[in-house]
Amino acid sequence: MSEIKYHCLHKEDWQSIARQILSTHPTETIYAIYGPMGAGKTTLVQGFCKFLEIQDLALSPTYSLINEYSSRLMEESIYHMDLYRLKSPEEALDLGCEELFYGENICFIEWPEIIETLLPTRYVEVRISKPEPQSELRHIIINKR
Repeated sequence: MSEIKYHCLHKEDWQSIARQILSTHPTETIYAIYGPMGAGKTTLVQGFCKFLEIQDLALSPTYSLINEYSSRLMEESIYHMDLYRLKSPEEALDLGCEELFYGENICFIEWPEIIETLLPTRYVEVRISKPEPQSELRHIIINKR
C-alpha cells in the first residue's frame, strides 16, 4: 500500500488535487472517500467529475443515494454514491451497489464505512481531514488498497 499526501488550502486547489489523484490511478474504478461532515468529499467528487468532462453538476446524492453521470471521455457511466443514510450493508446490496463495485464503471463513494465488507480488494482510499481551526487547510491522504 502506497500513501500519497495532498494539502488543500483554497477552494481552487480541489480540482488540481482531483486531477492528480485520477492521473496517479488511471486504471482504478473504486474511490472510497472518507471524512467528517463538511470536509470536502462532495467538492472533491465535483473536481473528479470536471476532470472526467461530466456535463451534469455533481451534487451530493444524500437523498437519492446514487447519482449516475455521463462523461464525454468514457462510454461507461460514472456513479457518485453518498451512503451516509444507510444503516446496513444489506441496504447497499438492495440498491445494487455491489454490482457497480465489480463492473467497469467508476464509482466515487462518500461515507463508505457501512459497505467496506462489500468493496473489492482493490480500491483507492481517500481520507480528507476536517479543516484546521482558524484555517481552511485540509489534509488528503490517498492509499491504494
